Amino acid sequence: MISQFLATLLATLMALGLLSLLACSDSPTEPGGAPEPITELPRALSATEVELLDAGNRFGFDLLAEMAPKHAHENLFFSPLSASMALGMTLNGADGETYAEMRDMLGFEGMDQEEINQAYATLLELLQGLDPQVTVEIANSVWYREGVGVDAGFLQRIRTSFEAEADGVDFSDPATLDRINGWVDDQTRGTIPTLLDQVPAGLVMFLANAVYFNGDWTDAFDPDQTTTGSFTRADGSTVDADFMRKERTEVGFREVEGHQVVELPYGGQAFAMTVVLPAQGTAASEVAAGLDVETWASWTDGLPTREVALHLPKFELDWVRRLNDDLQGLGMRDAFDAGAADFSRMVPGGGVWVDFVLQKSFVRVDEVGTEASAATGVAVVESAPPLVRADRPFVFAIRERLTGSVLFLGVVDDPS
Repeated sequence: MISQFLATLLATLMALGLLSLLACSDSPTEPGGAPEPITELPRALSATEVELLDAGNRFGFDLLAEMAPKHAHENLFFSPLSASMALGMTLNGADGETYAEMRDMLGFEGMDQEEINQAYATLLELLQGLDPQVTVEIANSVWYREGVGVDAGFLQRIRTSFEAEADGVDFSDPATLDRINGWVDDQTRGTIPTLLDQVPAGLVMFLANAVYFNGDWTDAFDPDQTTTGSFTRADGSTVDADFMRKERTEVGFREVEGHQVVELPYGGQAFAMTVVLPAQGTAASEVAAGLDVETWASWTDGLPTREVALHLPKFELDWVRRLNDDLQGLGMRDAFDAGAADFSRMVPGGGVWVDFVLQKSFVRVDEVGTEASAATGVAVVESAPPLVRADRPFVFAIRERLTGSVLFLGVVDDPS
């Protein structure tokens, strides 16, 4: 079950999001130099942990199904892990119906906050350092406006369960924007230099997650075998692509409903890219939109090893999207509504809501392996003070407030 979780996580992170294409270290794997396969986790997971990890997979496929039709003729690449981590931190400040909607959307129906936070702590523990041959880094941070009475319990929860940095800052200082973007740049090894273009008006808190992955193929491609060929896009047009080739290689392979499922492992094989090549005449966006946890498991569980001829394009892409519409489509509605949002466990008294959830991602696939990253930010805001600019005719009065007696009344039409 948990090995399936890992396969699903990386497949969703690096393969299923690539709708118009198929999905670094220094040198290819030398012949006979493949590391010893990793066949078990450092410790057994509890039934509750497995259930919670499966919930994360469900959220990823639900989000993919929500977005895929909107990108039918485009590349699509996102990290459900990054989105879930950023929203999971935000969940710790939600209450009432806002909390229930976010919890259920993330796949944690009926679970309490302590169980959910334990799931995220398990993810951090599990994914980082599992395979010495593969780099996986996950970082979280929270930036809040100086002087805002942030709930101490909220800060304690995110520091403990998400290992998050938390710092009070002056959002009006241009240096703060540079600090936030600098943090993202550092955590993604320079692959995502900026996440925010500007600080949103009324920003009270910005919750950020960054995920970085870098892994060599267990069996690298030979660059001398790479050739240029034609790639047919979803709209029927063609583009040139550099195809990495292995004319005889043993990989995990299955054909189901005319779709070809191929699994390419990294390093010690704990992590893998799973590529789904749709049947001729079937759009990749249609396949992606129809995937769920059960279907994915039936396609990828116990992939038999088979000798195939494999031609896979090299590619590099950047992707960015505000996830507001997608998350609302999955049921997270009140959090985006200034009148309905309840984040009183974040800022006592509430009065704040989510302005946007933004994700940027990057992926590069070549003969050596894959480098990928994603950063997700959740902007929590309050109402900006109303602007009163009397630059058109207005009515005024001079009055005595205690009795209500009006002494003078007037209309200003030309103050010059």
